[in-house]
Amino acid sequence: MEHSSNHNCKGRKGFFFLFAIAALFAISAVVMFLWNATLPGIFNIPAINYWQAMLIFFLSKILFGGFRFGRNYGHHQFFEQSKMREKFLNMSEEEKQAFKQEWKSRCHLKGKE
Repeated sequence: MEHSSNHNCKGRKGFFFLFAIAALFAISAVVMFLWNATLPGIFNIPAINYWQAMLIFFLSKILFGGFRFGRNYGHHQFFEQSKMREKFLNMSEEEKQAFKQEWKSRCHLKGKE
């Protein structure tokens, strides 16, 4: 049973990795479209191709946004984590076990035990 749950979690991680790659390509296409639709007409600069759009996207993420990959280290995230931790520490042992079991079951397919 334990092996199948690990496999199931790995499958979901693989799906999200593929989704992230697809999103990267889609965002690059949007950057290219917006650049080519606005900037050449306004500033008289040349149009860009798809790969240049992807590089501009990466450059903008490095300069302005960073790559967090789902982890937000801001104040709000820290506050939410500490509030959740405090809730967990104030639970009874039965509540803690039920909470842990619920989170373990989230990696399993529905209907399988």
